[in-house]
Amino acid sequence: MHFKLSIIALIVLFTNCFQSSDKALPEKLPVKKDSIDRTEVIEFAKAYLGTTYRYASSDPALGFDCSGFVHFVFKNFDINLPRGSAEYKFLGTALKPEEFKEGDVLVFYGNSDSSQIGHVGIICEANGMKSKFIHASSGKANGVTISELGSDHYTRRFYKCIDVIDLVTQ
Repeated sequence: MHFKLSIIALIVLFTNCFQSSDKALPEKLPVKKDSIDRTEVIEFAKAYLGTTYRYASSDPALGFDCSGFVHFVFKNFDINLPRGSAEYKFLGTALKPEEFKEGDVLVFYGNSDSSQIGHVGIICEANGMKSKFIHASSGKANGVTISELGSDHYTRRFYKCIDVIDLVTQ
């Protein structure tokens, strides 16, 4: 009897491992810190478009919150970033809009509190204050999506943009 239950449990466990997603997600890439390709960072991040939003998670199988997603993406490239969005307040030096590049991290105030950092994302199309960024949103998209920095919602919450790639490769 125990043998049959163990076999059934293993079959259920094995089956559940392969039911989470139809799309093949990239595996960790071997990357040296002195040779990080910003385009590869964005391609890796975009592989997770549509992944569900999940508060306090950095696990793609469960979903991401904003800082969990940023942490997960850069961890793949051996860049260890803070796990909480508030920790980005004092990280790096603020860039001027004309200095924004793909792979830079955007830091925003919270939605209801304009004194606390509450959101982060990664620039995927650099164009100053009209850049597009990929992030895990708890809003209407409810998952990993691409948004425009130039929208009223994000422009009014914008705190700074930082270059985390050059921060660790210098």
